[in-house]
Amino acid sequence: MGAGNIPIGNTRQPAMPESRPQSDRSQQALLDRCFPYLVAERDGAVLGYAYAGPYRARPAYRFSVENSIYVAANAQRRGIGRALMERLIAESEARGYRLMIAVIGDSAQMPSIELHRAAGFRLVGALEGVGYKFGRWLDTVLMQRALGKGMSAPP
Repeated sequence: MGAGNIPIGNTRQPAMPESRPQSDRSQQALLDRCFPYLVAERDGAVLGYAYAGPYRARPAYRFSVENSIYVAANAQRRGIGRALMERLIAESEARGYRLMIAVIGDSAQMPSIELHRAAGFRLVGALEGVGYKFGRWLDTVLMQRALGKGMSAPP
């Protein structure tokens, strides 16, 4: 199954509440501030979701967003992540953002790293051993991608 037939749209409905780290309140806060929040579904089942939110709260960072993408385990390797990423980038560019930042919570998350790389992100750094989960220390991988004119012109 390719992602071509997967409807992806903006939503005001909660997505994957059992596995989603975002609370309904946090999701609504992103939507209220006009950040893109996308859901991929088929036959009423949520296959994945993606959103962009503020990178930092200070005004100097208002043109940068941090992305998050989640794909259900039974829907991986079907192009859903790629479709969500492409739409999220387009929606963020349309809103005037200039930089998208990925903060990937484990350097072993190669599918996520490769998804971002394929979407034009580049590796800009890593924080070693900053998290501890499942009995091991985790690195955080930092990647970024220009949106629109990026840094080539003022906003």
